Amino acid sequence: MSNLPPQTTIIKPKTQRGKRILQKREPKLVEDAKKALLLFGNKTSQVVKDVLTDLQKLKAKDAVKYSRKNDDVRPFEAGGESHLEFFSRKNDLGLFCLGTHSKKRPHNLVFGRFYDHRLYDMVELGVERFKSLKAFGSAPTHVQAGNKPCFIFAGEQFENQPDFRLAKTMLLDFFRGQQVQSVNLKGIDHVILVSAVDKSLLFRQYAIHLKKSGFKIPRVELTEMGPSLDLSLRRVQQPSADLQKEALRKPKELQKKKVRNTGSDMLAGKVGRIYMPKQDVGEIALHKMKGVKRQRQEQAAEKAGAPKKDGKRPAKRQAVAEA
Repeated sequence: MSNLPPQTTIIKPKTQRGKRILQKREPKLVEDAKKALLLFGNKTSQVVKDVLTDLQKLKAKDAVKYSRKNDDVRPFEAGGESHLEFFSRKNDLGLFCLGTHSKKRPHNLVFGRFYDHRLYDMVELGVERFKSLKAFGSAPTHVQAGNKPCFIFAGEQFENQPDFRLAKTMLLDFFRGQQVQSVNLKGIDHVILVSAVDKSLLFRQYAIHLKKSGFKIPRVELTEMGPSLDLSLRRVQQPSADLQKEALRKPKELQKKKVRNTGSDMLAGKVGRIYMPKQDVGEIALHKMKGVKRQRQEQAAEKAGAPKKDGKRPAKRQAVAEA
C-alpha cells in the first residue's frame, strides 16, 4: 500500500453551492481568518491530547481537529509534509499544530503555517508544564468566543534572536483571528502574555475585568484563565528565500501611492521635505523692546550735548499753590 497522499484534481463544480465554495477559496486582497488543523502523530501522550483540546476551544470555529493517528506525517523529514499539504488543500487551512510524543522529544508540539497550501515555516515546542482550562474554574466563562485578544511579548529574545522572532509571529498568526481596521475596546476581554526566559516560552492567558474607579478611565483587573503552558524551544524551520519573497509580495491594489519628498519613520509618522524661497531677514518686523527705546534716547541726547540721564523716571512736577 502506497504512503503517498491522494492527488487532488481540478473538478468543475456542477451546483451553485459548489461554485460558492470555490469562490470563497479564491485569493482575496484581505484574507479571512486562518483556520488551524489540529492532529496527532504516530504516538501521543495524554498531555498532548489535553493541550490540543484546549487549543481547539480557543480557536472555536476556526479549528479543524482530527482524532485519528497519522503515521506518515513527519514535517521535518523530506517528503513528510505531503500529507499536511493535502489536508490544507482539502479543508482550506493556513495553520496546523501536530502533537507527538517520543522518548527523544516528549510532549512535542509542532506549529506551522502554509502559503498557497505549501508548507511555509515551522516551530517545534516541548511542553514542560501544563495547566488546562478546567483547572481555572469559572474564569474562562468571562471570555466570549471570537473576541480578539491583547498580546504582550516580554523579553528581548523576541527582537534579537531569529528563532524567538519566528515563534512570536507564529503565535500571533495562530491566535489573532480576523484582521479588522478598528477594534472596540469593550470587546477586548482577555490578554495573552508570552514571556521569554532563557530557551523557554511561558504562555499565560488572563481575563480582563473593568471595575469602577471614580473616573472616566476604569480600573483594570486581570484574572488568570488558562491554559497555562511552559514551553521549551526545540527545532525551527525558516521559509526558503524564494517562497518568502513570493509570500511577502503585496498586491498592487493594496500598495500605497508614492508621494514625492515624503517618507515615514519607525513610528509610522509622516516625514517630508519642504522647499522654502530665500527670505530677507533684514525686513522682518521685530517687536521693539523698552530697553532698545531708552538706548536710542541716550544716544540722541549725547549727540545734542545734553547731560546723560541716570535712567530713572523723572519726578512728577508738584503744583505749587499760589498764596
